[in-house]
Amino acid sequence: MFDHIKHFFMEKLHVQYTQNLQTKLTHQRSGSVIFTEAPVDNEGTGSNFSPTDLAASSLGACILTIIGIAAKKHNFNIDGGSVTITKIMTDNPRRIGELVLDFDFSGLLLGDKEKKIIDYAIANCPVAQSLHPDIKRSVTIKY
Repeated sequence: MFDHIKHFFMEKLHVQYTQNLQTKLTHQRSGSVIFTEAPVDNEGTGSNFSPTDLAASSLGACILTIIGIAAKKHNFNIDGGSVTITKIMTDNPRRIGELVLDFDFSGLLLGDKEKKIIDYAIANCPVAQSLHPDIKRSVTIKY
């Protein structure tokens, strides 16, 4: 079915609808579990991440992970670095319209080389490359 795609690595995930607009996501290899629920503005209670919250969070986690890999390779430290993400939804169609990413690397010893690596990771992590180009991304970085 996907013969045209080169498979570098495949992961199996299982999603089960549980009840009351909630799902249970299981990472098959580790057994880790995450629960989701419809968002508050779409009949949910706000007791769990919504699927679009996970999409937004995945972008931040991916970027920080790619920066962490580069930091390890280039011998610098990003421990304590963070990103706060604001997810803005649109209607017609209902989708993520914008992700506002506010990175905070203040207090870390980062030079121009490290900042270029961070800029590259923000634009080129696998999740960023997988998001639809119509999703606006606004980024600020505090060093």
